[in-house]
Amino acid sequence: MRVSISLLLLMFVFTSLHAAEEGALEAGMINPGYHEQPAWFKESFLDLGEDIAEASAANKRVLLYFYQDGCPYCAKLLEDNFGNKAIADKTRENFDVIALNIWGDREITLPSGKVMTEKQFAESLKVQYTPTLLFLDEKGKGVARLNGYYAPHRFSVVLDYVAGRHEKQMKLADYYARQKPVASKGKLHSEPFFLPHPLKLADNRERSWRPLLVIFEQKSCQPCDEMHEDALSREALVLALSNLDVAQVDMRSRDRLQLPDGREMPAREWAAELGIQYAPSLVFFDADGKEIFRSEAYLKSFHLHAVLDYVLTGAWRHQPNFQRFVQHRADTLRAKGFAVDLMK
Repeated sequence: MRVSISLLLLMFVFTSLHAAEEGALEAGMINPGYHEQPAWFKESFLDLGEDIAEASAANKRVLLYFYQDGCPYCAKLLEDNFGNKAIADKTRENFDVIALNIWGDREITLPSGKVMTEKQFAESLKVQYTPTLLFLDEKGKGVARLNGYYAPHRFSVVLDYVAGRHEKQMKLADYYARQKPVASKGKLHSEPFFLPHPLKLADNRERSWRPLLVIFEQKSCQPCDEMHEDALSREALVLALSNLDVAQVDMRSRDRLQLPDGREMPAREWAAELGIQYAPSLVFFDADGKEIFRSEAYLKSFHLHAVLDYVLTGAWRHQPNFQRFVQHRADTLRAKGFAVDLMK
């Protein structure tokens, strides 16, 4: 037992030291225990030859994700990286992700036919950090390997590199240097019209006639940065928001808040209960505290303004299909001679 505990502690130290290259462990970060993986990860029979063939037939590649329970940086990968809808969508489109526990006893069949357990396989690959991600090509050869946690802007570049088969033209380091990805600010942005903390949303519903907008965000979130720096700095959008009560919730926080229905719980538990997967996500509640509409992930200014009008005008009561509402809105503006750019 002492040997096992020592090995676990040593592995945790290795993980923490490597993650320090991306910045120190965030304040308040704790051992998360088991962390639920996205439902879109592949349920594999762990026959890697078959997995690679199936992925290749779908014009995808296999991504092996080595994890361990209690790894805070595994939790960070699942929350910050796959909590970014653009990254999650890109990964789902181009990869079959197979999760492997570095201490696991499930049997894996290699393309060569050799059989070994998860922990034996991890040891054979000298996996020393969690998370470790190994990208395989169509022949089962490693194309790229990430030892430890990589922030979303860096991780996204690696996805592009492997999905685009760029290893045939250049090394990953050269490709990364060309892309010059922008890191997130790593903080929550405050707005003067946000409700004050600690949030008392049921009390707010009793006092206010305005609909309530709850914006779920997280600190490591480049789309959140863009939303605040672009959309929420536009006069027309701020005027529209003045007809709402707006609350910001850190979807990863353990701080407690009062929900619109009067219950109290940590913010992260409420986000999980609502099924919030991506940051930012916008959830609208009526005067009685009942959810009436939601929009997941960051929308450009035109769409965000359309979302606000959809709720504020009550159109959601008569037109249940938001996309039809948006299309009608765009067609009406164009008919009046206004230029409509859906990407602005």
